[in-house]
Amino acid sequence: MKKVILLSGISAMLMLTVACNEKPDFDYYYYEPAEYALISESLNLPELPHNYQVDFPEHLSRTGIFPRSVSSDRAVLGRVLFYDKSLSKDGTISCASCHKQELGFADNATFSQGVFDRQTDRNSFALSSVANFSAYYGTDLNGAAAIRFFWDNRAATVADQATGSLTNPKEMNMDMDEVAQAVQNQAFYKPLFRKAYGDEAITVERITGAISDFVNAMGSINSRFDQEANKKVAATQAWGDMEPVIIQDFTGFSASENNGKKLYLQNCSSCHSVNQGRPPKFFANNGIDEATVDAGVGGISGTPSEMGTFKVPTLRNIALTAPYMHDGRFQTLEEVVEHYSTGIKTHPNLSSELKQGNGQARQMNFTASQKADLIAFLNTLTDQEFAIDERFSNPFK
Repeated sequence: MKKVILLSGISAMLMLTVACNEKPDFDYYYYEPAEYALISESLNLPELPHNYQVDFPEHLSRTGIFPRSVSSDRAVLGRVLFYDKSLSKDGTISCASCHKQELGFADNATFSQGVFDRQTDRNSFALSSVANFSAYYGTDLNGAAAIRFFWDNRAATVADQATGSLTNPKEMNMDMDEVAQAVQNQAFYKPLFRKAYGDEAITVERITGAISDFVNAMGSINSRFDQEANKKVAATQAWGDMEPVIIQDFTGFSASENNGKKLYLQNCSSCHSVNQGRPPKFFANNGIDEATVDAGVGGISGTPSEMGTFKVPTLRNIALTAPYMHDGRFQTLEEVVEHYSTGIKTHPNLSSELKQGNGQARQMNFTASQKADLIAFLNTLTDQEFAIDERFSNPFK
């Protein structure tokens, strides 16, 4: 009898423990079951949102740049908005139409196709060429020292950039009230807005805010270059300038890749950055034309010395993002390297790094082996995981 009583007591205690550890239904379900069923009719979203926080590799964080925190709930909403074709005038174009994940969020067309088969004016900027936008882009996050958006730096924030693309007649051709109405017309957005903002109200500011969190959550920071740079940095106590560390040969690189890295540091890093972090130059002219064809930054600022200049990106994921330059004129990395080897033209605003002492264009005159080495290095900048990361993929069924 005592054994039976003892066992019954233990069973009761176990049941009580389990009951105490179980979460109630209102806490257990992130989305209400009916809400998730509604979402799942159109979207492949996980029952719990992905984590969209970005952690920089040590070789970048030691230089003093850090990504800002984002709301994962807003990033989930922003992901859906980024891929939603209904936010364009003819229902055929989304942000992702011109920024394809598998291509490093670039486009393989020289000029992207917008609504009604209209052609854009410039090559789509590769979003994965940036380690993380929030770390040094956007005046809302980084003040007057921030890098701005578009090839001509005309947009101050991600929200401005998104608005510019949504309303551009050659891209999505909407006004922002139409965008808000298109979102309002789709029932699956209501639970996403409630999770992102606390209620179901749909506003233009909330739409661009969610897109901002999605874009600011992008962190392409796991290339072979990043992995090898981290190994070098971990073995030092240095902070700030990482060039003395980065300049050393990487043990995981081939001889060709290390030779290419040296060439890059000697000839390219003064504009594109040593560690593929924040570029030293906001904009420059790289001598692809002798005269101004597209005014670029100068067309926005009106400053004569800025005519024919364009944003200087880092070269992250460059092997994925052809064609190259603001006008997509170069189809291959070989063509890009040849331009810097023998093709730089003496534009009036040519960057000082590309000039000789007499003011004429400098030609780097790479040998065939140097060209091959440089391209081998550029291929180490590809982040294979980012190109397939589910968090940034198309959520629509």
